[in-house]
Amino acid sequence: MTKRKTLTQFLVEQQRLEKAMPAQLRLLIEVVARACKVIGHTVNKGAISGVLGSLDQENVQGEVQKKLDVISNDILLEANEWGGHLAAMASEEMDTLHPIPNRLPKGEYLLVYDPIDGSSNIDVNGIVGTIFSVLKAPPGTEGRDVTEADFLQPGREQVAAGYAIYGPQTVLVLTVGTGVYAFSLDREMGSWVLTSEKLTIPARTDEFAVNMANERHWNEPTRRYIGELMAGTDGPRGRDFNMRWMGSMVGDVHRILTKGGVFLYPADTRPGKENGKLRLMYEGNPIAFLIEQAGGKAFNGTCRILDIEPQELHQRVPIILGSSEEVDRLDEMLKDRVAA
Repeated sequence: MTKRKTLTQFLVEQQRLEKAMPAQLRLLIEVVARACKVIGHTVNKGAISGVLGSLDQENVQGEVQKKLDVISNDILLEANEWGGHLAAMASEEMDTLHPIPNRLPKGEYLLVYDPIDGSSNIDVNGIVGTIFSVLKAPPGTEGRDVTEADFLQPGREQVAAGYAIYGPQTVLVLTVGTGVYAFSLDREMGSWVLTSEKLTIPARTDEFAVNMANERHWNEPTRRYIGELMAGTDGPRGRDFNMRWMGSMVGDVHRILTKGGVFLYPADTRPGKENGKLRLMYEGNPIAFLIEQAGGKAFNGTCRILDIEPQELHQRVPIILGSSEEVDRLDEMLKDRVAA
């Protein structure tokens, strides 16, 4: 029997052989991965452990918080505070950054995360996940408190990104800039085991993921693009497309990374949605890093997502990503609108 490679073995090889990371980053990723195992276990217990349902409070996004949002956020905070790898953390569920307490050792990295992506799926046993991004703290932060401005780096500066998806299998998908790798959780052994290497998104696809309920709010090129896909063999594309929508970004992106496809959450005309719904720092940047590492493309309707200069921690961004042929086609349609 071929011995499978664990996450720890993979990270050690990336550190020693690929020279892709220093030891401190390797240890940080292992801590995040352990926290994701705990979150996955909590998700799996569901109603048994009383984690379903909502709280009588909203997060900084103005969204009603689920119990699991807060529990998962606390799990990641507690796991990463004491390790000595971080200078600070920021979460979609917190108003501002979370500094490492002065009584604890500090490191040179910043962790940004969405503790539970797809919260609306929790109570119906749908797909949810955890998304994370790692940045290097700017020079000079060693002798002072970290500020929000230190987090506001374009996505191309990420040194690692990934997500854990809690479905029929619990899977960790990771990049440290050397491709995209997937690790499945072996519950009997309690370890992450490498199950997919160098994931690659095919340039051509016949699948798309979008919330069609918002169609009436999109701009004309986006409506026209989706109309072409919906028209199938009778339309200008001359072939049929399948639509998928899981209600969680990690679910739809995981399908794209394994089978190809294009994912859209565009801006629309509703108040507060002019810049889209998804967050740049917690969702857009880490997922765009993964998509590009797998050979796909990710843009916001005007530029590459990883080139956006963030203005605030909770900034929203339109997102179109996945198979390059489809991303390029919509890009051209949007450029034609601007040129006109």
